[in-house]
Amino acid sequence: MIRLNVFLLIEEESNRRPLIEAATRLTELSLHDKGCISYDLYGSLTVDNHLMICETWNDRADLEQHMATDHFRTIVPQLQQLATMTMEEFTF
Repeated sequence: MIRLNVFLLIEEESNRRPLIEAATRLTELSLHDKGCISYDLYGSLTVDNHLMICETWNDRADLEQHMATDHFRTIVPQLQQLATMTMEEFTF
């Protein structure tokens, strides 16, 4: 399995609502992708401008297939315009 922790740092408050809407839509669509075990969006309780997408995939092939979907290729660039994105990847 593969776990991705995608951290989103919102640098402008005006980007918060559009970022949450786009990330929520990505989450809703990705949950239906083959091999998706979990996919969720979290917000920090202590820092308003930090969000995280936590996703778990069955294997690399499923993750790559997800990354080729229209929703991924459309929404991820929107997220990157609205926030600074960093990622951690774990294989287990």
